Amino acid sequence: MAERQLLSSALYGILAILILVLSASLIVSFLLRFTSMEEGSFAWFLILFSFVAMFIGGFISGGKAKRKGWIAGAATAVIYTLVIFLVQFLGYNQMFDMQQTLMHAGYTGSAVLGGILGVNMVGGNNS
Repeated sequence: MAERQLLSSALYGILAILILVLSASLIVSFLLRFTSMEEGSFAWFLILFSFVAMFIGGFISGGKAKRKGWIAGAATAVIYTLVIFLVQFLGYNQMFDMQQTLMHAGYTGSAVLGGILGVNMVGGNNS
């Protein structure tokens, strides 16, 4: 039963991440289309936002799991990385390069930290 709760909480975290990332993508695409801004001006913003989105996803996942937040955050990050890898590999026939591998390792760290704080902020099981 605990594994089911962990998977369920990780899926809530993934849903939150996808909503945040798709919202940011929509906003940036509108800004690129209707202003004179270029893609290069958003690079650092998008990287920072990705880490924040992973943190929030891990936080939600840890809060829903109510215990073992680091595992809930890690599961969220691993599922997210797996989805991104499958889209890239099956859709574009490309593997992760070293930069993407390091970014996803950082995403995992961010989601784990979010999961730990999510459990502690929501008030996990103290018994």
